[in-house]
Order: sequence, then C-alpha cells, then structure tokens
Amino acid sequence: MQTEPIRLTSFSHGGGCGCKIAPGVLAEILKKTNGFVIPDALMVGIETSDDAAVYKLNDQQALIATTDFFMPIVDDAYDFGRIAATNAISDVYAMGGTPIMALALVGMPINQIPLEVIGKILEGGASICREAGIPIAGGHSIDSVEPIYGLVVIGLIHPDKVKRNSQARVGDQLILGKPLGVGVLSAALKKQKLSDAGYAEMIRNTTKLNKPGMALSQLEGVHAMTDVTGFGLLGHLLEICRGSNVGATLKLNQIPLLADVRELAAAGNVTGASARNFASYGQDVDLNECDEVMRALLTDPQTAGGLLVACAPEATEQVLDFFHQHQFEQAAVIGEITAGTARIDLQGN
Repeated sequence: MQTEPIRLTSFSHGGGCGCKIAPGVLAEILKKTNGFVIPDALMVGIETSDDAAVYKLNDQQALIATTDFFMPIVDDAYDFGRIAATNAISDVYAMGGTPIMALALVGMPINQIPLEVIGKILEGGASICREAGIPIAGGHSIDSVEPIYGLVVIGLIHPDKVKRNSQARVGDQLILGKPLGVGVLSAALKKQKLSDAGYAEMIRNTTKLNKPGMALSQLEGVHAMTDVTGFGLLGHLLEICRGSNVGATLKLNQIPLLADVRELAAAGNVTGASARNFASYGQDVDLNECDEVMRALLTDPQTAGGLLVACAPEATEQVLDFFHQHQFEQAAVIGEITAGTARIDLQGN
C-alpha cells in the first residue's frame, strides 16, 4: 500500500521568513535586552537592527556572526534545506563579509517525519554550504513539535569594509538585487495554486546566494547594505532610514517582481505576515497612489531575499555590473535616499 508523500508545510503554522515576529512586537521585546555592558570590540550589535553582529578581532579582521532558522516554506525536503541555508548565509553577505563556516540548527517532530526526509533537509543545506565554500562544522538538534531548520553562520571581513544598514547618505541610489514576491508564491503553494513554472521560479530565487555582497563591500561608493527578508522591502528600508536618520523615495514602476505575483496576490495569495508587517510600520509610509496589491508585495516577507544597497550616484553603474556579472539579471535602481525623517514616499504605480 502506497502512503501519501510527506507535506512538510502541513506541520508548520507559517513558513520561511513569514514566521518572523512582527517588527513592532520584536522592537518591544528588544527594548528590554539592552542593559548589558557593550565591549569596545563589538562593532555592530542590536542597536540598529542590522543583519549580523560584528566583533573586531584585530586591525585586519572582524568576525561576523549570525543565525537564521524557520519552518518549511516548501514540501520538498531537499529544497527546504537549500532555501534555509541560503537565507542564513545571506546575512554575512549583507554585511559585506565572506562566510567561513556554519553550524546546523535542527528541530524535528521525530515520530512524524521519517528519518530519510530529515536527512534530505540536511543534505539540501549542506549543498548550499558547499556552493558558498564553507563547511558545516557542528550544530544542535532537538525533538520539536514543528520542523525547524537553519544555520549559525560565521564570516570574516576587514573592519574598515563592514557595510551596515545605518550609513546611508542623502542622494544615495537604492538598488535591489532580487525581485519581490516569494511570500506570495509560498502562499499560493500552500493553497496548491502554484504552477510548476512558478515553483521553479521560487526555488531559483530562494537558493541564489547573495555573493555580490563580498565584492560590494570593497566599493567606497557603497554606503549601506542589508538584505530584504521577513519584514518586506518597506520594513528593511525603514531600518536603513531609521539607522541613518534619512528618508527614502521608492519608484514603484521600477521595482522588480517575480513572474505572475501581481495576479496571484490579487487572487488572495498573500501571507498573514504581510498585513502584520504593515500594521507595525505603515504609519511611516506615504502610500499616495499605491494600490492594495502593490502594498502587499512591498510588505511581502522575502525568504532568502535580495540585497538592498544604498550607494553614491557615481557608483550605481558599477554596483549593477557586479549584480549582473553574478546573474542577478533583475537587479535595478528602485529609488533614492532623501533628507528628512525616517519615512518612505511611494511614487508611481
């Protein structure tokens, strides 16, 4: 008798970066964790919601440390492992660093998911680590109610080359490395409304390592950098604005989107995280003529999303060249940094 294939997404209440705690709630939690003494060598901590911690080892080296894990965003075990690993490693690239090793974080309902399926998840994560050129040097596993997988990732960078999310300057151009819409595709997948072509597009996007970040850290004209993940494009851009004490303008007709996501979002394939995201920071966004579908895409949680770069106008062409050389064909200028308070002005539709 043939058994039904395991649907990993059926075990989780939310998948991928859609699992993240809403930004407003997270900010409230973190208010109570800043009473400790900060050592001088800690270059980047939690103060500006940056992508990773950075600790200066000496005049030539700083250590980057980050962790990321979540519940399944897809049913295929191998693909889930690949996506989770890509997402975790991205935070090191977002700081401009080079990853050097990883530790696996594994939580599985052992009595419900076959061991061979769990093995496939780990194989998928290991395949991405090999692509990034790093070993999985250890980790930790537990028996949990929902399946969880991710990595702790350690990287290195020269202390003078760290790219924070809090150093954007007025006049900087904003460049987005990957198209938006992963959360919409994942919502459609969970409802079994995603085509084979849509699934292939989703996997291509979520397993593409943000390696251009290593090269971008060498450019003086690149002032700030982050990756767009669970809080959506608007949420992560607001983190740049708040950390840098600036505003931003986005040109809606220049923002790259994954194929068919507009239609899928209009048909109701959006995540609950999208609405939670906007409820947390919508008061700092001037929607103007932005329609409901585009708003959902701008707040859509991106799993293993693209790098968001703030660079001097004269560096724009070189930044785009770096992306295109690494086959990030849809990388595009989507707006600019403006003077004023930490608000985002949406223009066009």
